[in-house]
Amino acid sequence: MSNNKIVRLPASEQIPTIMKELQTAVDTLKEMGAGVSVFGSARIKPGHPYYELAQKLGRRLAEAGVTLIAGGGPGLMEAANKGAYEAGGQSVGLNIRLPHETTNNPYQTHSLQFEYFYSRKATFFMHSWAYIALPGGFGTLDELFEVMTLVQTGKVPPAPIVLIGTSFWSGLIDWIGEHVMEMGLIGPKDLNLLVLTDDLDEVMGYINQCCVLPRAEPALPQ
Repeated sequence: MSNNKIVRLPASEQIPTIMKELQTAVDTLKEMGAGVSVFGSARIKPGHPYYELAQKLGRRLAEAGVTLIAGGGPGLMEAANKGAYEAGGQSVGLNIRLPHETTNNPYQTHSLQFEYFYSRKATFFMHSWAYIALPGGFGTLDELFEVMTLVQTGKVPPAPIVLIGTSFWSGLIDWIGEHVMEMGLIGPKDLNLLVLTDDLDEVMGYINQCCVLPRAEPALPQ
């Protein structure tokens, strides 16, 4: 009979690494001020329309002088980093150690390595003025719903949350409206936290409208 018991480090042994990862991120990113976080799938390959769109997005953000923060992995994270990097912009990668993602993408001007999703996600939220989600799986959905929760509850300042990919996201938005909001589980205005579009001009309009801010460290989540 095989032994399938779960073995995990006690919290007391995890905390020093988490604290070190957060401090390293603060020290690395404080000079460039806040940026825009881009979330998206690691599994979408070059040549896919969403890959090309993410690369164009990265380039547009760099051309606007906006620091791009992405996950540092392959797929749409790579595409966004690549667009910003090749345009000469600040291209930050928050890389996570995973068994199936053994290398970081090479399009990073600033590369940070994380063992824990906790500290990685906190770094996104502590250093971003806006959030853009392209199509993705559980990781992208986790990042999207956490930032929606943080903005909804006022734990981070109000920020644009833009979903790119109307055909991908519209079913989820309809479900939230028809079931979650209909049951009163969120407020009638909570869906207004999200903007759904495929138009990069519209995306950049939101960024320019909401994120032209002094280069200073943003407030930490409360």
